[in-house]
Amino acid sequence: MKKAIFLSIWLSCTLHSWAQEAFVYENKVYQSSIKTVECYNSKKEQSIPIYTLKSNESLTFSFDDLKGGNRGFSYTVEHCSADWKPSKINYIDYLESFNEDIITKYRYSFNTLQKFTHYDLKLPNDQIRPKIAGNYLLKVYENGNKNKPVISQRFFVLDPVLNVGTEIVASSQVVNRTKKQKVNFTIFHQMPIQNPHQDIKAIVMQNMNTHTAILNTKPLFVKQGSLVYNELNANEFWGGNEFRKFDIRSFRFKAEHVQEIYVDTINVAQLFTDVSGSAPKYTNQFDENGNFFIRNQDGRDSATDSDYTKVIFSLSTTPPNSKGNIYVVGRFNNFNLSEENKLVYDISKRKYFANIKLKQGLYDYKYIWVDETGKFDDTYFEGSFFETDNSYQVFVYYRKPGGRWEELIGFSHVNSAIK
Repeated sequence: MKKAIFLSIWLSCTLHSWAQEAFVYENKVYQSSIKTVECYNSKKEQSIPIYTLKSNESLTFSFDDLKGGNRGFSYTVEHCSADWKPSKINYIDYLESFNEDIITKYRYSFNTLQKFTHYDLKLPNDQIRPKIAGNYLLKVYENGNKNKPVISQRFFVLDPVLNVGTEIVASSQVVNRTKKQKVNFTIFHQMPIQNPHQDIKAIVMQNMNTHTAILNTKPLFVKQGSLVYNELNANEFWGGNEFRKFDIRSFRFKAEHVQEIYVDTINVAQLFTDVSGSAPKYTNQFDENGNFFIRNQDGRDSATDSDYTKVIFSLSTTPPNSKGNIYVVGRFNNFNLSEENKLVYDISKRKYFANIKLKQGLYDYKYIWVDETGKFDDTYFEGSFFETDNSYQVFVYYRKPGGRWEELIGFSHVNSAIK
């Protein structure tokens, strides 16, 4: 009886551990020592991680491990549906190569207080090469064990068989015309599409933020050679405000929005206190639409000479109610919500604080409010204006009649130019 009880407890704990360590189909870091994950088209730093099938284009993927040394990271890729679920097809169907490899390119940090190992990888390569278009999840794991996830990273492979025309206009609703932006787009094609409502899916995103993405399955008009998506109240996004930003490229002087720099066990950069940005009028300032760039003015190599900094954020504001939380987000954390980027209220200072370990560089960020139900509001602290410059992405997916997977066959990337 005791053996049976022990076995039951052991099995329960083991299954629970595996469940906790399973990969999820989103951009996520699973170990606290892993920092600064970057994935972009190699032609342009921090661009959208998309490349054209059977072209000379490639993706650059990199990250740092603060544990140092070489821990023997392996990786694989998996084809996914338009809504980021497993396609459940054999890797032979989507890879013309092996289905697993080891990350062999790494370098150690140099002249930094925080020691780390920098890993980087190019995709596709001789070992991993997708042969069909679509959504893919890059999975990095430790010592060849897929039950020890390290990073999951989304990327896209495009087979551009159609074109997407996109325009950004003010909201169709009078009450929101000064606050929202509307995305109208048309799919131009020369291929037979038997059932556009079933075979075609279009996903619209603002600033590559997956949390506010909108799925389109039904065009308003189906014409010869085109599908029109301009329904009156569809594909509307809050314009938001230009992102806040700070500059920690150097520890020798205090750059933009940095109030204080000092050394503890690592470098510390305390930012000026932010205030609620719900201003009555739009104020134009240049930003990178939430992006970040690793830069170092104190060394030669941004990848290995850039040190890590504990960045202290502070916000002076009154939240909408007491039943919710404030987070600081940007592309540097994939707009995800975690304990690390949640602000905590300090009664003595009457401010909200968060400290996040970040690598030297330039960063965009903003504050969002998440209520007790999990619904988040990215306009309460920042305001919302239709003049705000945002980037919009339209991804078009196609499933052949009787097909087992969805392919990415169209893509558009535009900036709003409502001024």
